Amino acid sequence: MTLRAVAVLGAFDVEHRCLNLSQLSRRSGLPLATVHRLAADLVAGRLLVRREDGRYEIGARLWRLGMLAPANDLRELALPHLQDLVTATGHTVHMAVLDGGRALVIERLIGTKTVPTRHSPGGHLPLHCTTVGKALLAYAPEPLVDEVMGDLRRHTPYTVTDPRVLHRQLEAIRRTGLARSAQEHRLGVSGVAVPVTGPEGVVAAIGLLAPLTSPRLPGALPHVRAAAASVSADFLRSGLGAAAGALDPGVTKSSGQ
Repeated sequence: MTLRAVAVLGAFDVEHRCLNLSQLSRRSGLPLATVHRLAADLVAGRLLVRREDGRYEIGARLWRLGMLAPANDLRELALPHLQDLVTATGHTVHMAVLDGGRALVIERLIGTKTVPTRHSPGGHLPLHCTTVGKALLAYAPEPLVDEVMGDLRRHTPYTVTDPRVLHRQLEAIRRTGLARSAQEHRLGVSGVAVPVTGPEGVVAAIGLLAPLTSPRLPGALPHVRAAAASVSADFLRSGLGAAAGALDPGVTKSSGQ
């Protein structure tokens, strides 16, 4: 029953904030009658709210519980450095942690000299074709890497779908501490990302997005590295690393595979 309730809650995402029972049933893969009962229980527990039009949305109690997640502490700690990075580069900055086989965006700040972006906090990004995804995947456990390599979905004509090529890219990331992507997830967009480390290894990645033709991206690399280094240092000093295991599988051994 708990897993079914989780499936109902998992039907919501950034693009599906309000859902009726039929939509909840379809997106959760559960029978309509089951969804009806679970939705009533979740409303009673204040995890969902039933609107006057009959649709459901996430309740404030679930938001409050989510604020207790270690990833939120990391986001708050990083925020001043992310703001400085946006000011220094003018480009959109985002931060992500591992969430299963995807990258979970925990913060996004839009720059003044950048391209519109569709990913916002709470959204997911693929690991194999985004900068923050690759920066996380390079230090991920080998079973997760194998899982990702088995499903290299093509998002654009430039998406890397050859596991051998991606393995070489991950090796380069571990060697240089820098992930790059150009039009692999979205046409016209390039980016770089750098991992954030804690006591046990990589806990997040900070990425910067820019138009493909931007002449400012190479000059932004020192700023991205400096931001990641500052967040890593603050994370270590904060003592949050003692709870870093709660970010698992976002916490990965920095020694690689």
